[in-house]
Amino acid sequence: MELQITATSPEHPASLLDLPWNVPLEDWPEEHLVALPRGISRHVVRFARAGGEIVAVKEVGEWAAVREYGLLRDLDRLAVPAVDALAVVTGRTDEHGEPLEPALITRHLVGSQPYRSMFQTTMRPSTIRRLLDALAVLLVRLHLAGFAWGDCSLSNTLFRRDAGAYAAYLVDAETGQIQPKLTSGQRDYDVEVARVNIAGELMDLEAGGSLHPSVDPVLFGEAIAERYCDLWHELTRQSVYPLAQRHAIDQRVRRLNDLGFDVAEMQIERSPDGDTVTFVPKVVDAGHHQRQLLRLTGLDAEENQARSLLNDLETWMATQDDYAPGDPLGARREVLAHRWVRDVFRPTVRAVPEELRGVTDTAQIYYELLEHRWLLSERARRDVGLDVTVEDYIRTVLADRPHG
Repeated sequence: MELQITATSPEHPASLLDLPWNVPLEDWPEEHLVALPRGISRHVVRFARAGGEIVAVKEVGEWAAVREYGLLRDLDRLAVPAVDALAVVTGRTDEHGEPLEPALITRHLVGSQPYRSMFQTTMRPSTIRRLLDALAVLLVRLHLAGFAWGDCSLSNTLFRRDAGAYAAYLVDAETGQIQPKLTSGQRDYDVEVARVNIAGELMDLEAGGSLHPSVDPVLFGEAIAERYCDLWHELTRQSVYPLAQRHAIDQRVRRLNDLGFDVAEMQIERSPDGDTVTFVPKVVDAGHHQRQLLRLTGLDAEENQARSLLNDLETWMATQDDYAPGDPLGARREVLAHRWVRDVFRPTVRAVPEELRGVTDTAQIYYELLEHRWLLSERARRDVGLDVTVEDYIRTVLADRPHG
């Protein structure tokens, strides 16, 4: 059987042909390899340079390679965080004509690390919690897409930090399956596997002296199950609102915030019955909101102010016809953010007479208006809008505040 490369793109076979497919992967010469941290795997895995990019090569049986290749491509189409499948190589033989195992090739996820390399320096418990929260987000997103993982663990996950945000990516889909909708039993099985695997992996780190002494592996394993259940409930409970009930959307965002998650993006679909809202959660580090708000809008604010303003911006963007969730370049988000500053933020702040603002900065004024709008909307059980909010805020809040 001749060497065969099945690839997702025409340019990949040409660059992959230069790799030494007639040599067992564990014996590949250093000239082809890239020294990057690798996680624990049941199979031989190496990073190699192919053309202008770095790829991960895993030796695995042909049936498993083809199946995982297809699953990873399906996850890509479903926009679920996972490594990109590039190709499957079959028909490998050594210099004596003896068959070698096929190989699955995926693109290296830039900036990502396996959990063991992250724990080489003792990680603080708060950081471990954020990583586990990121894994809970990943598991929820997989289940919402109908993917039963079958082997959720730290070892089968890559973690990446981006401007203070934590994200988890599936790196091993070998045991997975995709269905139109998962049963409660399938989800519960994945969560139980995650709980047991994570507790065991943390115990291994503890035995090697790489775990913070205050971290209890069993309790942290149980914690991811609890975080998953809280997040699953909040993201899947009924979320169809009348067109004017923006305050109900704000309520959902606040509930996610109270759980310790932020909103990465929001999607609002119009229907005759009301607005269906879909949230994509994320896990962030301290100071993330300040940096994000400054980058998108140029507004400099404190962390709590920035978080509230970003939530308002995200809700407003989701109502715009030209909003594209997950825009990879982020260009459209920046244009919309500029429009929000011009059409929403500035006019609202200017509606508050300057002599009544005193020394309060504009970010704080808008933050207070959002909080006041929330209270008024809760009381009225409907969104009262910014115009009513500004009028009531001036009359009931600023009237008794010293100025000058």
